[in-house]
Amino acid sequence: MSEHVEQRNFVMWMRQKHPELWIFAVPNGGHRGASQGAKLKAEGVTRGVPDLYIPALRMWVEMKIKGGKVAPEQRRWHEYLTGIGDRVVVAYSRDEAVQAVTDAIDADDVRRVRAVYQRIMGVCG
Repeated sequence: MSEHVEQRNFVMWMRQKHPELWIFAVPNGGHRGASQGAKLKAEGVTRGVPDLYIPALRMWVEMKIKGGKVAPEQRRWHEYLTGIGDRVVVAYSRDEAVQAVTDAIDADDVRRVRAVYQRIMGVCG
């Protein structure tokens, strides 16, 4: 399966299983023309930043296909992010990413985050 499909399937799982744990993608990949690339770089797009972020877990997820390698600029970001206290996971499949989130979830944190989510979304109970 492609990295896109694995990442899409993981994001779908997150949004279905843990809607209170917001997740977003960092649009660093893809092929762009030179002018679009320069514009995005000026706006702050930075090579090597992991693919996904889950703020409530302070977890970054770098999706790779089987046999994919972490590039030097990605490794530098991973070192920086772990150095400031965030988690960084390199997942080679949806299932590896799911396991990393499952391992990182703390019941007290989920209750706290769920309360915030419910307040923001206007959900009672």
